[in-house]
Amino acid sequence: MQKQYKMSKSIDNISIASHENIQMDGIQKLGITLGLLGLFIMTLALFNVSFPNKGFWLAGSIVSIFTGIVVYANRTYLNKPQGIKNNGVWHRDFTNRGNWAWMMGIILTTFYIVLYWYPQYLGLNQDGGKSTGIVGFFDPLSYILNGKAASQWFVYGTLYTIAIVGLGYKFILKYLHNKYQLVRTLSVMFFQLGFAFLIPEILEKLNPEKAYFAKDLKNMWPLNYYFFNEWHLKNMFEGGNLGMFMLFFGIAMIFIISPILTYFYGKRWYCSWVCGCGGLAETAGDSYRHLSSKTDTSWKIERWMIHSVLVFSFVMTIAVIFSFLSNNPEMSFITKDHFIWGIVVFLIVFTGALYLFKRKELDTDAIYTMLSLVAIIIISLFINYFSGNQNILFIDSNSLREWYGFAIGAAFSGVVGVGFYPIMGNRVWCRFGCPMAAILGLQQRLLSKFRITTNGGQCISCGNCSTYCEMGIDVRSYAEKGENIVRSSCVGCGICAAVCPRGVLKLENDTPAGRINSNEILLGNDVNLMDLLNNK
Repeated sequence: MQKQYKMSKSIDNISIASHENIQMDGIQKLGITLGLLGLFIMTLALFNVSFPNKGFWLAGSIVSIFTGIVVYANRTYLNKPQGIKNNGVWHRDFTNRGNWAWMMGIILTTFYIVLYWYPQYLGLNQDGGKSTGIVGFFDPLSYILNGKAASQWFVYGTLYTIAIVGLGYKFILKYLHNKYQLVRTLSVMFFQLGFAFLIPEILEKLNPEKAYFAKDLKNMWPLNYYFFNEWHLKNMFEGGNLGMFMLFFGIAMIFIISPILTYFYGKRWYCSWVCGCGGLAETAGDSYRHLSSKTDTSWKIERWMIHSVLVFSFVMTIAVIFSFLSNNPEMSFITKDHFIWGIVVFLIVFTGALYLFKRKELDTDAIYTMLSLVAIIIISLFINYFSGNQNILFIDSNSLREWYGFAIGAAFSGVVGVGFYPIMGNRVWCRFGCPMAAILGLQQRLLSKFRITTNGGQCISCGNCSTYCEMGIDVRSYAEKGENIVRSSCVGCGICAAVCPRGVLKLENDTPAGRINSNEILLGNDVNLMDLLNNK
């Protein structure tokens, strides 16, 4: 009789690359439990549970969250072999658009909607009285830092900072083998904790009489889309030496400092080293980076959307400035006439220079789109100018500003940008909507030394680089051809290089010449290899 063998029931996976590590052990579960306990305390506060000593319970919840992250991260990554750690992201319900992921997306989206438009449900007293709920729960910390009761924005800033600092620690342990990831993660943690959270709050406490501009360090258009609003400019003009410094520093950031930094380092100096949105995406959103779509359709939508937002931001800004200028030289530093003609000349010179010197580095559709948009704006400006209409482009500036603040500043950057992490990946806002990313991306594409070089001869086409590119770039297609990666959307996070098992990819700042080296795929009989080598 033939003997029959049965496979052991204990073996659920017979693949060579086993994903048994997705099962959490007791210590990892303890870390998760501690973190959830801290969030549970805050949830109780959200539902108006009265705590006898709010300061004690608030501190306990924050410490519990941090402790949970540290315990989980240490168990998962510390004292483990250094190198690439995929950790079964495609096999987890939470990181592969499963039920838990959708639930997390709904919770985050709901939180942002309530935060922006219905803060009373967070306990905020909009009549100036004492707040309750989770807003009131943060009062003790708010009084320590800025001397005032908490607002919904203080709660948001605190939670934002906790997420970046806490999960930044987890990110560091995960990519401990890569020095670049260590440095840039420490950078975003530093800028969020210091420049975006602590320093503005302390300045508020030390200088309560000072205008808002003196405490806002995000002093750069178009991210700070109200920079050229009348009230903001007026406050800076009336703010003495400090006000004039902030004004000129903000203008220098737009036209001098940012272009210089982008020339030497690419847009990564901001998007991966400084920006709070990028910091949250890299730390809290790291588990979802592989969900970014790499299709051609997504890429086309991305280009149209992000550059449309940039145009929207530009039009809104010139409309706002135009609205408070006068044709009386004694009432404004420049007249409306001077402003209109200045904008027209700037657009013509800027577009002409790009076309003359950089058209070879732009796709044909990009050239036609740029020329069409500039032509439409200039024609509209002239029609508006000669008709005597008081609203630039025939649009009320206040309405335009409100729509921009609602659609871009709140709905896109907050609700969609963060709420859709578990479904669309961690860089939805950066990829499709951020006007700052759009400007820096154009500079990076046309006027930067930054590129990602590839050694195509070492590429094994594993696809790790493309999978973990949060910006939806098909990195593998460049690597296989040995082609430099120079893309407007690339934020220089370096994860593609960090997860490459062969060291094919390298982030470099060399010379602008020869950055873009588009190569055709060569087959064996298509070229004489000796001729190719000699020509190079």
